Amino acid sequence: MYGVSLGDDGAQLRPLEVWHAEELLAHFDRGREHIGQFIGFGSRETDVESARALLKRYADKRVEDSGSLHGLWYDGTLVGGVLFRTFDAATGVCEVGCWLEPAGVGKGLVTRAMRVLVDWAVLDRGMHRVEWHAASGNTPSLNVARRLGMTRDGVLRDSHLHKGERHDIEIWSLLAPEWRAARARTAHNDH
Repeated sequence: MYGVSLGDDGAQLRPLEVWHAEELLAHFDRGREHIGQFIGFGSRETDVESARALLKRYADKRVEDSGSLHGLWYDGTLVGGVLFRTFDAATGVCEVGCWLEPAGVGKGLVTRAMRVLVDWAVLDRGMHRVEWHAASGNTPSLNVARRLGMTRDGVLRDSHLHKGERHDIEIWSLLAPEWRAARARTAHNDH
């Protein structure tokens, strides 16, 4: 299959597809506690059939042009992923997100993969606004938003109930003109 190299360390970004169900379940099992600190993603996928159902939901979203799921492989092992949780080409607004098991932490995988997704959304698909939603206590996730050059739009106080506890959700965004300008500065500095 195909993938996008994320650098010299062999990290790859690839679509997560229905046939990855067993590999996705093994990944969730390895990282369930870490992944579930702030989000419920992967918490209901406890067998191959439920993992396959999650992958099928996102395959259907891809067909509908309303979302997609992408895996992060490091040293040949699925260690996390990034996604378009929502994707609305008509309004030009999408929401991106991520998750990692401990083996993927601290390698810059999410930031590198998210640059690929945002490039595609803004430059190829013409999206105007890319949003990032994260719990206020999820410092690693908020740091990715910062590294991407996003702006904090606001906080939805106590809006997210997770594991019986209420969390504030921070909304971050970047606009297409900001992304294009940042990419142009990067390209200029590379010469």
